[in-house]
Amino acid sequence: MDLATTLQVLDSGLRLATPLLLACLAGLFSERAGIFDIGLEGKMLAAAFCAAAFASVTGSVWIGLLAGTAASVALSLVHGLASITLKGNQLISGVAINFLASGMTVLVGQNWFSMGGQTPQLRPEERFGSITLPLTETLGTVPVVGPVWRELISGHNILVYVALAAVPLTWWVLYRTRFGLRLRAVGENPGAVDTAGVSVVRLRYMAVIICGVLCGIAGAYLSTGQSAGFIREMTAGKGFIALAALIFAKWRPWPALGACLLFGVLEAVAIRFQGIDVPGVGTVPVQFMQALPYILTVVILAGFVGKAIPPKAGGRPYVKER
Repeated sequence: MDLATTLQVLDSGLRLATPLLLACLAGLFSERAGIFDIGLEGKMLAAAFCAAAFASVTGSVWIGLLAGTAASVALSLVHGLASITLKGNQLISGVAINFLASGMTVLVGQNWFSMGGQTPQLRPEERFGSITLPLTETLGTVPVVGPVWRELISGHNILVYVALAAVPLTWWVLYRTRFGLRLRAVGENPGAVDTAGVSVVRLRYMAVIICGVLCGIAGAYLSTGQSAGFIREMTAGKGFIALAALIFAKWRPWPALGACLLFGVLEAVAIRFQGIDVPGVGTVPVQFMQALPYILTVVILAGFVGKAIPPKAGGRPYVKER
């Protein structure tokens, strides 16, 4: 591929990786605190619907973002209630959230807009537009650097930059703050945290709320940043790919960035080269190219991750000893 094609694929990969990265960091906060959350998909879907619906009704993309985030946080609190307070099975709770979001978005969307569960097409002012960074014109004539800055770094909407900024922020919170130390400790040994006089329940609820906020931004990006409205099941398994990226990264923020970018680029390549002719083979079926990111996800997890050890207290409700 020439430089222009490579930059186009990388640019598309970054855009496609953005919701994966936000959802992956959401799962990182939750699972580091000992709360396994396979409901990332459902929370993203609910946020995507609410963001597009409220943006369409109010005409403000920021109100849409707040509505999507609120919907995701509400589902996170439901998961927290079931997993932390009621000490239920965390996997079942996550599955229930996925089913709930899948059904409710279609039901509410049909009753609200009568468009088969979709929302109306959003106008430009109801979406997050691209941002031209400083120096774009100045560097435009510089070989290599100019095209890279103009095509790859500049020109994204604000949620893409929020997702990228969330990576160092997550690292700093987890590894350089008292809150992060306690959060990691509660996922490894909640009894020791409780003995030190720190509330395990409060820390875990804070983790699931942060998870809800990040999933809300990811869902809002899908419907108001990447697309121009909500369509049924538009998350298309991205929550589960984010979980795969989280395992691939072994619950660490910087490797999570690399894993999500890898999956985003793989999806961009699959989209870019649909119907490509391979010498001696013929035309590659479109269905194979669409399935390629998921196939490679399984291959990468099975063959390249190695032993990924989750937080020791993950998935187990904490029962205080008396």
